[in-house]
Amino acid sequence: MIALETSRGDLALALGLGIILLTLIFVINGTAHVARPSSEESGSMTRLGRAAAIGWLLAAVVSAAVVQQPFITVASTSSTEQSGLFGFLLPAFTKATGIEVRVVAVGTGQALKIGERGDCDVVFVHDRPAELAFVEHGFGIDRREVMYNDFILVGPASDPAHVDGGNDIVAAFRKIAAAKAPFVARGDDSGTSKAELRFWKEAGLDPKTIGTGWYRDTGSGMGPTLNTAAAMDGYTLSDRGTWLNFKNRQNLKIVVQGDRRLFNQYGVMLVNPARYPSVKQELGYKFINWLTSPAGQKTIADYKIDGEQLFFPDAKPATG
Repeated sequence: MIALETSRGDLALALGLGIILLTLIFVINGTAHVARPSSEESGSMTRLGRAAAIGWLLAAVVSAAVVQQPFITVASTSSTEQSGLFGFLLPAFTKATGIEVRVVAVGTGQALKIGERGDCDVVFVHDRPAELAFVEHGFGIDRREVMYNDFILVGPASDPAHVDGGNDIVAAFRKIAAAKAPFVARGDDSGTSKAELRFWKEAGLDPKTIGTGWYRDTGSGMGPTLNTAAAMDGYTLSDRGTWLNFKNRQNLKIVVQGDRRLFNQYGVMLVNPARYPSVKQELGYKFINWLTSPAGQKTIADYKIDGEQLFFPDAKPATG
């Protein structure tokens, strides 16, 4: 979602464009005036006046558009984008508030780094320990829980590791390693990647040491990683939302789900305006407050694919 920011620079640009347009109109009409007989002077001046009025009107319209379209920048996990949630959620927010949202959809780790540099207004991600550290170190304020879904293990229908139907993610990882079955990892410091690495650690295994020939990092988002797994007939850990919106499944299917360790919480934070004065605190809070309001929570719950709900709102009611 792209919008124009209200700023002196934008306003000056709009006025500058209007002035350039007026200059061109005067030059064109002036040239035409020189070529005309004097009997046409009256008509020429009338046309020139009309052209000037149109030019100023265009400049005013452009300037008004700049002023009327505030936006915020949200650094977010790719799953909120690739699941289709933002395509459903953000237009509702813009309709309610008039504020456009410009999304930078990357892995959670990268989104937090964008926030650490002060290059966004809001961070909306899914790695609670990293989010709490972000706030503790003074980069963000007022973290709020917004919604949850879960991770799932997907794999080929042939299931060479014999994990299909299980609900123990750590046991499944051990079986995949024992079978040396192809496993496709995101490897992009995302919330999903961090969860996957936690599961390998719980299994007592380091796939980057023992996984030569069967463990592959894509360094990319969830959609491209699922595409790679589909092409390789490999296993991968996915968030359920992106999986439900993923079309190129080929032979892939859900093989492990339901483990409590697969719970996937999403949180939102304002980038600290005391540390970064450029942060649009008022507009950012409008987004956060709307997300966690009954209206925002209902919109999240209403997003479904083939009748299946992708995210479950769990914002805590405001207190005080």
